[in-house]
Amino acid sequence: MSLHKTRFVVAASQQDVLQRCLLASPLWQEGIAQPEVIWGADSAAAAFNPVIERLHATQSAQWLIWVHQDVWLPSGWLQQWSTQLRLAQSRWPTLAVAGVYGVQHEQHATTALRVGHVVDRGTLLREPAPLPHAVNSLDEMLVAVRVDSGLRWDPALGFDFYGTDVCLQALEQGYACAALDACCEHHTSTPSSGLMPRRLIDRIARNSAVFERKWAHRLPLSTSCFHIQQAGDVARFLAAHTVADDAS
Repeated sequence: MSLHKTRFVVAASQQDVLQRCLLASPLWQEGIAQPEVIWGADSAAAAFNPVIERLHATQSAQWLIWVHQDVWLPSGWLQQWSTQLRLAQSRWPTLAVAGVYGVQHEQHATTALRVGHVVDRGTLLREPAPLPHAVNSLDEMLVAVRVDSGLRWDPALGFDFYGTDVCLQALEQGYACAALDACCEHHTSTPSSGLMPRRLIDRIARNSAVFERKWAHRLPLSTSCFHIQQAGDVARFLAAHTVADDAS
């Protein structure tokens, strides 16, 4: 895969975070086109879908990489990604979705296998499963979609669960999904539990209900944040493990 056949897109909401993390990445000093920055999107789909549709119509890229504004990409990252992508495509010729951290959860298995290699909030996560590895869920920090696959983010999910959703869409259409060994740094300020803004808790609970209804026939399944056995599990987890900060 030639490097010019890859494009990046980010939905931005905080200029300081974008400048400090993603746009400060050494990657852009290597002659690689900077990400297309979309401001003011009311969902991940509103930012991602128009870009991939344009790229498909103009045949100007093979892959579109969605990346969060708080991700930092090191020097040489795209070369490493491309090497891993070619390896994954040799194993799974129908590969249409790829990322850096995910989960493989067989539908009737009692446990899920975490796969990936990232630095998340200062902690190195290097799971023992060899990479690249097939997955059915990917963390949204960085997810790539093959432009000609027809896959899109679901606007009904807002800014949550769309990484897992696109994997499940892909698998139901006969495509493969994989996590690749292309380490990046994720500097999110969102805690995994404890004190969280009420608007964030409410948003995740609302979008989880949409996701759980949509994929009820695939339960149980796991994402990088939640294990879902039945509808309502995400809301129950949030109720048990988070405290709303009404001042946020």
